[in-house]
Amino acid sequence: MVWFKKRKYAVLPIREKREIKKDLWEKCDDCGKVIYKKILIENLKVCPKCEYHFRLTAKERINLTLDENSFQETNKEIFSADPLDFHSQQPYKEKLKEAREKTGLSEAVVTGEGKLSGYPVVLAVSDSRFIMGSMGSVAGEKIARAAESAIAKKIPFLSIAAGGGGARMQEGMFSLMQMAKTASAIGKLKKAGILYISLLTDPTMAGVAASYALLGDIIIAEPGALIGFTGPRVIEQTIRQKLPKGFQRSEFLFKHGMIDLVLPRKEIKPALAKILSLFS
Repeated sequence: MVWFKKRKYAVLPIREKREIKKDLWEKCDDCGKVIYKKILIENLKVCPKCEYHFRLTAKERINLTLDENSFQETNKEIFSADPLDFHSQQPYKEKLKEAREKTGLSEAVVTGEGKLSGYPVVLAVSDSRFIMGSMGSVAGEKIARAAESAIAKKIPFLSIAAGGGGARMQEGMFSLMQMAKTASAIGKLKKAGILYISLLTDPTMAGVAASYALLGDIIIAEPGALIGFTGPRVIEQTIRQKLPKGFQRSEFLFKHGMIDLVLPRKEIKPALAKILSLFS
């Protein structure tokens, strides 16, 4: 009895596995599609498939917003201290050192002066990679100094917010008071009649949103940016109710009159130039 029958199979050549270099591709956090990084960069780090706006570093944001080689950084020499000698699983001094090494920045906020389509501006940009762009004592001080510089030089002040970490608990009241300090500095701008434009990007939350970021004369936001004081999950757990779809996203805030414009990334610089031309 024959239990099996021998069959002839064609011998196929072994194909070499093609390696995909991770530094050449990026996965979209929204639609999950894999994007060639060169295409993503050419599209200003906006997903060409679903238009999801990737987060930018402070340097990328400056290069995208200001004229080439026009930016001059200020207040780079001030650093956060450890006034409370804060200790937890990771001491605050180590956390600061790690953030500086990771980002190449001295703090979560970069300030300076430059030109936008030829118009001079004072600029403050936060970077969410540095302890989530949280409001430490130095971050608040740099915002306040930038506003004072705009008053002294009588040129518009542009802030670009990208912070979701709120006030840093490691600095206690020293950090919390930065909300009042920055709000006061913006109040001085308004009294002096100096234009203040605030650009909100993902995320603009907690102490950043509750102080200088939402006090602009003109407030612009990128599409889909998370903007608010407390995150929607925390609110839902607190009030035990389901929030509306898109709650705390820039489109929701625009619909309810909290911000003036929601613009895709490629349209922001032309819009800023138009605003500056009207107020110059």
